[in-house]
Amino acid sequence: MRILIANDDGLDAVGIQTLAQYLQQEYSILIVAPDRNRSGASNSLTLTRPVQPVKVADHQYRVDGTPTDCVNLALSGVIDGDVDLVVSGINHGANLGDDVIYSGTVAAAMEARHLGRPALAVSLVGSQYFDTAAKVVMQLLKDAHTLTLPAGILLNVNVPDMPYEELKGIQVTRLGYRHKAQAPISAQHPRGMPSFWIGALSGPHDESEGTDFCAIENGYVSITPIHTDMTCYGAQPLLKGWTDTVTL
Repeated sequence: MRILIANDDGLDAVGIQTLAQYLQQEYSILIVAPDRNRSGASNSLTLTRPVQPVKVADHQYRVDGTPTDCVNLALSGVIDGDVDLVVSGINHGANLGDDVIYSGTVAAAMEARHLGRPALAVSLVGSQYFDTAAKVVMQLLKDAHTLTLPAGILLNVNVPDMPYEELKGIQVTRLGYRHKAQAPISAQHPRGMPSFWIGALSGPHDESEGTDFCAIENGYVSITPIHTDMTCYGAQPLLKGWTDTVTL
């Protein structure tokens, strides 16, 4: 099996390099990642200029674009042949709850599913035990051939930041919710122009049993199946009742 590894933290990030070190022990790998940190890039594609993949080592490329650009180029056959599976990560920090809306890590996996490949997005909820997350991926892939998911589903995996031996197990979860983001922070600009840092994420609002937040808090690996159908089916009858009264 040949695996494409991508991320949003950039090619030189500890997470992606740790993951590559583990996966290459058992699989053929191809690494295609942004040339710098593109956290929060979500599903954006670079459409206003060409993007340039640059080979930096055998089966390893950096791209001056987004995580989605990287996966798009790799799976379109532009870079170094075909792959069977895409693993995006290991992300530096959580992708829990609402985070998936903004995450370039999740977006890279989502692009893979759009292009017909099974995909995992993997995040370490912290910044220390990347080996733990890599070992979790290796264990998941051992039995991946026995899993059949509907088309368009990707797996969002979050791993507690602790030694591998201390993990409690794995829980299949749903996405929780965070409180609204903190307010922007004023930044000093050398020419006096109004400038702001985007406010940091807030803590969880819904961390009840069954959520990804709850699993992580209790020492479990969280795996959430995600798809891109954002339709709120429960609201359709209410909306139809309203639109039936609207005259055009």
